[in-house]
Order: sequence, then C-alpha cells, then structure tokens
Amino acid sequence: MSTPILTVILPAKDAGPYIGTTLTTLGRQFAVQERMRLVMIDDGSTDDTRTQVEHFARDLADVRIVSNGEPVGLAAARNQGLDLVDTEFFCFVDGDDWMHPGRLEDLVATMSRLECDFVRTDHITDTDGRRRLVRAPFGRRGQVLSPREAILPADETTMVDYPYAWAGMFHRRVLDDGLAHFPPGLFTAEDRPWIWRLHLGASSFAVVDAPPILYRRGVSTSLTQVFDRRQLDFLPAFAQALDAVEQDPDADRFRPKIVTTTLSVCAYHLFRARAMATADRTALRRGIRDLLRSIPGDELDASLSRLSDRRRRVLARLVRESRVS
Repeated sequence: MSTPILTVILPAKDAGPYIGTTLTTLGRQFAVQERMRLVMIDDGSTDDTRTQVEHFARDLADVRIVSNGEPVGLAAARNQGLDLVDTEFFCFVDGDDWMHPGRLEDLVATMSRLECDFVRTDHITDTDGRRRLVRAPFGRRGQVLSPREAILPADETTMVDYPYAWAGMFHRRVLDDGLAHFPPGLFTAEDRPWIWRLHLGASSFAVVDAPPILYRRGVSTSLTQVFDRRQLDFLPAFAQALDAVEQDPDADRFRPKIVTTTLSVCAYHLFRARAMATADRTALRRGIRDLLRSIPGDELDASLSRLSDRRRRVLARLVRESRVS
C-alpha cells in the first residue's frame, strides 16, 4: 500500500451547496488514491457541510476531519490543517473550488523534478458559468528562481499581488522554515502578509503550467461579497506586510512595491465604502489614515505618483490628514 505524499488542506464553512463538487474532483487526482491525504476543517458550519463531506469523501483513501464548534476563520482553519501535515508536499483548496483531473499528481511530479520550495499556477474564475483564465503574473515558466525575483517592479502586477493560497503547491520545507502558517486573528486579507513572507523568505519557486483549478466567484458567503467590519482586516494585514518588508535586509528595494500595493488596496476599499454602514465607513477611513502615517512621506509621495488619477483623488484627503500630527 502506498503512503501519502501530499496533504490537501480543505477548510470550509457552510459550503454544503458546493463542496460535493470539490470532493468529487479530489477523487480524480491520483492514479493511486493512497498518495493523497485530505485534511478537512469544518469551521463551525451550520448547514450540511459535514454530511456532504462524509458522503462525497467516502471513496478517498485517507480523510481526516477536524470540527470547530465555533468558526475560527479561514486563516486559523488553514493553520489547523498545516499542523497535521506530515507528508513531503501540501496544498490548499477551498470548499467552493474544483479542479481538473490529475492536477495534483501533475504538480507533485513537477515539484519532484524541479526540487523547489513551491510552485504557482494560473487559475480559472467561474462567475455564474462565465469562465475566465487568470494568468499568474510572471513571464518565466518552468524555471526555478528566487521568489524575490518575482516581487518587482513596483508599478506592475507581480507575484505578491497573486496571493491565492490554492493556486499552487508547497514542499514541507516551507512549513519547517515557518513560512506556511497564516497570521492568526485575520478574517480577510490573511493571504497578503503570508504571500510577502513567502516570497521574502523561501529559497526557490517556479511558475508552472498544470491542469487548472477553478475558483467560484460571487458566492454569497464569501468575504469578498460582504461589506461589514470583517473587511477592515485588510488594514492589520497590510500593516503586517509593511512590517515584513521593513525587517528585510533589502527593505529599500522592496518598500516601493509594498507601499504602492497598500495604497491601491486602500483606494479599492474606499471605492466600496458607500455600501458600508456609517460606523464601518468611519472606522475604515480612520484605519487608512493611521496606516498611511506609518509610511515615510517621501515613499508615500513616490507611490502615489504610480497610481491612477482616480485612486489618487480618492486617497487625497486621507493623505493630507495623515500628515497632520
């Protein structure tokens, strides 16, 4: 009997309508099922997620289910899964994603051949049946490089702007080096400091082609679809990412990129703010103002110049206020 070589970490909350598809496609990943272990974290679901998992995962060779009585959030649930990894490779999948047959076996073979710390792939978004290919923003495919080489330039979309944990696979070296866990306590944007620490701290990576993974957009339970205070977690998330860069020996090299990205995301949330409750909108503006105060003025000005006119306009007042002591 084969031993597992890959752990798939699947956190889910109230994913009953979708998770059957996820699990069915997981059953089509390896010619020898015993090569894969599934660790499923039921994060306080109030629907039939657990029943669906027990039904659709019955044909998988190795399944471990962790049940949280109360939801702890995606970051903490993923960390629970990471604590159970004892295989050479691991990856993530969410409860509303699915993938083409053989994707994971293909990625294990690629990682074994390249001998790198992690690989990243393209993905496909599915919005009510309309599908779109999203390319990983890096031009060199199948080449093992330092992850630092995929951070810049500051004024373009790069791999640190592609934070999707499920769009790739990882060697357990990443876990042993303390780079795999997500910041606790964040209910959204948990992947932003995570992706920065990964690219700053890992030794090698590659962007590779593989059978696709599909990401379902527009799910009502997704935090991208809500406008309450949980969305404000992007503020401490980016504060952590800024801090990770400041602690790096090459902080001067990478600071323009993290500041530019931070401003872009702040502008995005300000555009959406009209859909928020008044108190949440006030907290958003206050939080952005405080975050901007932590950025040196010359770096702030340089990064603002990289933004579109529309983004600069929406940030203008908070930038002025951040400079008032």
